[in-house]
Amino acid sequence: MKSSRFDITILTLGFAFLYIPIVILVVYSFNASRLVTVWGGFSLQWYGTMWSNQGLMDAAWVTARVGVISATVATVLGTLAALALVRFEKFFGRILFSGMIYAPLVMPDVITGLSMLLLFVALNVDRGFWTVIIAHTTFTMCYVAIVVQSRLLTFDRSLEEAALDLGCPPVKTFFKITLPLILPAVLAGWMLAFTLSLDDLVLASFNTGPGATTLPIKIYSQVRLGVTPEINAICTILIALVTVGVIIASLMTKRAEIKRIRDEHLAIRGASA
Repeated sequence: MKSSRFDITILTLGFAFLYIPIVILVVYSFNASRLVTVWGGFSLQWYGTMWSNQGLMDAAWVTARVGVISATVATVLGTLAALALVRFEKFFGRILFSGMIYAPLVMPDVITGLSMLLLFVALNVDRGFWTVIIAHTTFTMCYVAIVVQSRLLTFDRSLEEAALDLGCPPVKTFFKITLPLILPAVLAGWMLAFTLSLDDLVLASFNTGPGATTLPIKIYSQVRLGVTPEINAICTILIALVTVGVIIASLMTKRAEIKRIRDEHLAIRGASA
């Protein structure tokens, strides 16, 4: 089916609405002028200034650590939740468990952040680095569960059953058969969780403490006083990191899928020979 001119126009306008602001931000990160709306020529000076800004670098380091740790924990918990929902279709409280897993998807960030804050206050827990990680893990775990669950629903369980019939223990079967086959979805879930953590402002604002200022909070506090080319520079680096990460994850997913299809074909040929 050929795309109509109307469809192409709508698609072009949609992409333009989404990406032109990002392109403007990237272009003005190379602006020699201190004024972000006045082009003064090409320059890399703001990237050098950015690296010498200790407050900005500390916030970036906190954001990177929070993103890696929370995404890793969320991937483990989200994968286990997806396995429970797919492999155990009937257990007491399944509907409640499923609802609790997916509730953060539709819950406004303000409510989630406030509820986490009230929880930490009730438990008399000082807010800081680890409370931000807990909040981000709670928020991103449901996204991982959805991605992994979609892969498990199309998973060929005969491979697991064959391993179990041959005497392989369940835990070893999971690490030798199941995990390698769902690994692309697990990696995609980790990447999604990391990106969401990197971008979060609301949850971190409610649950952060002294010495745990994340980069979005730092940028937001500086933008209220005015946008500087320095902010554009660090935002450009963030965009580049996320883009590279998405490309790597896509390539890994595609390569693993090709390998899986090739292995299945070889197994079928071996069985029929």
